[in-house]
Amino acid sequence: MSTNEQHGNKQGQRHRSAPVLWAAAQSLSVAGDVAANVRRHLRFMEIAAEQGVRFLLFPELSLTGYEPAMARGLAFTELDSRLQLLNNKAQALKMVTVVGAPLLSRTRADVQIAALTLGLDVGARVYTKQHLHSGEESVFTVGSGGASVDFQEERVHLAVCADFSHAAHAQKAATAGATLYAASVLISGPGYANDSGLLQDYSRTHRMPVLMANHAGVTGGWQSAGRSALWAETGERVAQIAGVGEGLLIASRTETGWTARTLTVSL
Repeated sequence: MSTNEQHGNKQGQRHRSAPVLWAAAQSLSVAGDVAANVRRHLRFMEIAAEQGVRFLLFPELSLTGYEPAMARGLAFTELDSRLQLLNNKAQALKMVTVVGAPLLSRTRADVQIAALTLGLDVGARVYTKQHLHSGEESVFTVGSGGASVDFQEERVHLAVCADFSHAAHAQKAATAGATLYAASVLISGPGYANDSGLLQDYSRTHRMPVLMANHAGVTGGWQSAGRSALWAETGERVAQIAGVGEGLLIASRTETGWTARTLTVSL
């Protein structure tokens, strides 16, 4: 592992007695191999915890890879034992962790794209993608979102990829008092400039920090752009992972502003 330190804005922030260390996990997913991906997640979680991270965000569909054709066969349930393993680890590490997976509805009739928050209590807290990318509707059904993730003095609002392409989604988060807008994504090279521009604009417009976790490489036939990033509430980009490849972006906010670093992960 190697470290690259970056320092962000120095605008005054409201007092927080114990600043949270936030992190985006830019991880690779093995297509359809949930067991391998769970092991990879567990290792990322351990590395992040060693750095003092208290909130860890993985990319969209991180536990299966972005593999729509396989989604139904790989889909999780809310009480899935594979999630329990990850939840136990998150609780042991005292680290709120958001992972991505296809999720069966309670009737098992539908499959949705979910972001599952672990480490807060006994089970997973569910957020389901509200806005599908073109073509996803052939496999997935539209989700209903989910409640904010509240811990310590923070309120995190989640977004899964195309959710943030709708300005009202970020507006709703800001109106609800989000202290962080956390987007789990798969963004390719051609779309990166536009999509990162939207996220940066939300941070500036709503005075709301934005954290984005992208895939580290190819998934579902798409070449991810990587470059997971954090934007401060001023719109300034605090830090960004350089290109593709596995790594962590770790950041903290104090009364004097943001400090961030990136960490190359070799598994």
